[in-house]
Amino acid sequence: MFDLVMFDLDGTLVDTASDIADTANDVLQSIDLAPIPEWRLRNWIGHGSRELMVRAYADATQTPVDRVRQCAGGDSLMDVFSRFHEQRCGQRSRLFPQVVESLEALQRLGVVLAVLTNKETRFARLVLERHGLQDYFDLLIAGDTLPARKPDPLPVQHCLRELGVSADRALLVGDSTIDILTGRNAGVRCWAVPYGYNGGVPIRDCEPDRVIDDISQVVRAARDCDAPDGDRPSHRRKQPQVA
Repeated sequence: MFDLVMFDLDGTLVDTASDIADTANDVLQSIDLAPIPEWRLRNWIGHGSRELMVRAYADATQTPVDRVRQCAGGDSLMDVFSRFHEQRCGQRSRLFPQVVESLEALQRLGVVLAVLTNKETRFARLVLERHGLQDYFDLLIAGDTLPARKPDPLPVQHCLRELGVSADRALLVGDSTIDILTGRNAGVRCWAVPYGYNGGVPIRDCEPDRVIDDISQVVRAARDCDAPDGDRPSHRRKQPQVA
């Protein structure tokens, strides 16, 4: 069925919302602003840390989001965010069910694995390392890897090119409308898990190609693949490379 599976990170493999919310509130409190409830911050996850802090600052100060986004304040907030997040990353985040078992099984089946995230590279690497996931992936494409990020098709297209896999042999697994739009824009199938961060909108309403309970269903689909071994590209397992 597929030779390559590309996974979103936050909300798909790892429940990072608590770490992200703690960091955002660290930043707000450091400049004497009131913290924001975690449930509200969860709705802003998925567009990268800078955008999350822009929204958090706009909410805390009752400033229009576009005004904050266009000024240099977002960059200043990110400097503070980076310092706090290096400490917070991995403290309260948890792997979602069946993640390690499924990645191990896919690896044994010879499926090539990649991470496509809008999170900045340094934070994506921290999450992977602190949860012991770094050795499962051949490629990491983060929000600052390329000139465009999800839902632009470029991250998927770049991944396909780097790993030598055609779009019809690839699958994107995510948790949000961003991932679904990315799949559509790039012409690859997108399956979605229902437990991630999608701004409070049921993922089924976004019409992914399939909604799966957890990523173990990807393994079952891979095992049911009737393509002969010779049709799979050969890839040597390695530390995930940033494209």
